[in-house]
Amino acid sequence: MDNTALYKLSYGVFMLSTTADGKSNGCITNTAIQVASNPTRIAIACINANYTCDLIKKSGVFTLSLLDETTTFDLIKHFGMQSGRDVDKIAGQPLKQDAKGLYYLTEHTTAYISATVVDSMDLGSHTLFIATVDDAKLVSGKAPLTYADYQSKVKPKPEAPKQDRKIKGWRCKICGYIYEGSELPADFKCPLCGHPADDFEPIYE
Repeated sequence: MDNTALYKLSYGVFMLSTTADGKSNGCITNTAIQVASNPTRIAIACINANYTCDLIKKSGVFTLSLLDETTTFDLIKHFGMQSGRDVDKIAGQPLKQDAKGLYYLTEHTTAYISATVVDSMDLGSHTLFIATVDDAKLVSGKAPLTYADYQSKVKPKPEAPKQDRKIKGWRCKICGYIYEGSELPADFKCPLCGHPADDFEPIYE
């Protein structure tokens, strides 16, 4: 199978957040679609290894900040490339709370959606949540950031491995999975989060 064919599917890029047990957290996802109306329902998928996924399972609610074309890689890194188990991702960020007290971004966001989970399914690497939309509002109203634009315009190009140091493995920058071996296959996909080889960084001896 040619995995690059799947990259042609159209996606947005979102910051997904929730609060449970007195802890608020957010992560980056590119999987969210409207699946029904009357009532309006959306589906999101969240990596099972993510702290945000654990919190949504407990809280049953979430907000989705729909990132816009002004989004920076620093924002993607902050919410998408470190764990809320280790750092407070909410502190110091441009956020407001919705009617349920959940956080959404007030910058680099075209709109936000608040929703309540009505069903879920464990898909192995991810959990699929089906949720009823409780509220939705425009924030900037600017054009949304697509996953294709993120890949071509926002995400930095990978650096070439340093020739004077030996590579012993590769680490997924999204979820931390480690691939043992000096050479990572070009068509490799992370077994935990599904991200491709260009989202891995070398681990040197």
